[in-house]
Amino acid sequence: MSPPLLEIEGLSGGFRASDGTLTPVLHDVSFAVPAGAITALVGETGSGKSLTALCVLGIQPPAFRRSAGRILFAGRDLAAGPEAMRGIRGRRISIVFQDARAAMNPVFTVGRQLADVHRLHHGGSARAAMRRAVEALRAVSIPEPERRARGYPHEFSGGMAQRAMIALAVLVCEPELVILDEPTTGLDVTIQAAIMELIAALVEERGLTALLITHDLGVVAANCADVVVMRAGRVVEAAGTEAIFTHPREAYTRALLEASRLGEAAEAVVA
Repeated sequence: MSPPLLEIEGLSGGFRASDGTLTPVLHDVSFAVPAGAITALVGETGSGKSLTALCVLGIQPPAFRRSAGRILFAGRDLAAGPEAMRGIRGRRISIVFQDARAAMNPVFTVGRQLADVHRLHHGGSARAAMRRAVEALRAVSIPEPERRARGYPHEFSGGMAQRAMIALAVLVCEPELVILDEPTTGLDVTIQAAIMELIAALVEERGLTALLITHDLGVVAANCADVVVMRAGRVVEAAGTEAIFTHPREAYTRALLEASRLGEAAEAVVA
């Protein structure tokens, strides 16, 4: 089994109101993400999945205050302060957001945005960076990548924009860890499957580590090696995918499986 690339230890915190009161939302969150595979972080809306992931990159909402815990990336505590993130965010850890078009800058072309990020992390000339941007778009199967690189985010379909975001986060940044925050939400079923196939292929080909935040247990069963289940800001269960689907320990995990209609077919899905 691969050693963890990312370890979250006892992460706790809450939202600070204008009157100074703190409402706790994360409670002693602890789990590990082994290197070279996809780990799923699942749970209902409001369980703390996305907030936990945002804390890894230090881009949590301004009102959030961490009260305890460490976030270890390759042994380095990212929660130690702003300096700990230097050279990490984007370059070694990147993120694919749920709404790719909203995550991109609407006033710059997609190619320009990919090229600018490439120059930020790898240097080189503007021309070389644009060539790399076009190559990245081609690698994620965007048709006519030279023309599409001159297009703006609003001119891309949802599925195509998500491919461009994956090209940016994985192929341009070239990270060790990619966080995928519900990357298939809002897409047609066939597009969802194609996006997950692309992600799984990139993880395998490039030896990436991925943390997939999702509520789709079908996607988890087909693509993930390990599963972390969260509820109300707490980790309630963490195990290998097969164990989660065939022998869940917690009633909440069983309820998630039953709600997804995967409980009865779990053994067939993970076989």
